[in-house]
Amino acid sequence: MTREEIKEFITGVQRSAVFDESGEWLNVSIEPTEWKSFAQSLRHSAHNFDYLFCLTCIDWKTHLTMVYHLSSTSHRQTIVIKIKLNRDDPRIETVSDIWKTANFHEREVYELFGVIFLNHPDLRRLILEDDFVGYPLRKDFEDPVNMIKL
Repeated sequence: MTREEIKEFITGVQRSAVFDESGEWLNVSIEPTEWKSFAQSLRHSAHNFDYLFCLTCIDWKTHLTMVYHLSSTSHRQTIVIKIKLNRDDPRIETVSDIWKTANFHEREVYELFGVIFLNHPDLRRLILEDDFVGYPLRKDFEDPVNMIKL
């Protein structure tokens, strides 16, 4: 399976997808409302993106971006999916029912960035105490007790 075949498949499933081929892997940007159905297509198609090996979030100060790294172990191909979220109300559908590894990754992003994963089976904190206030990996987070000021 070539990169062009992957692009052709993605375009057929997700017409609004935007591609960036400047890096090692094919980067695909989509809208948050399209994510769940697109994820199912990636997982259950002949292209078989069966391994979610990284799920994280980036704070750009104006918005958040979810980043999903997916591999097809049978075809030895990797793609990166990027989804721009509203920073004031970051919500996206869970994919923990599609890729089991997403369960803990989504909980971590929820805890550290404040992204709400809709329909997640167990969206609760992993590391921080339940009464912790704020999202420590957001760029506007300030911790007056542990903050190092230069």
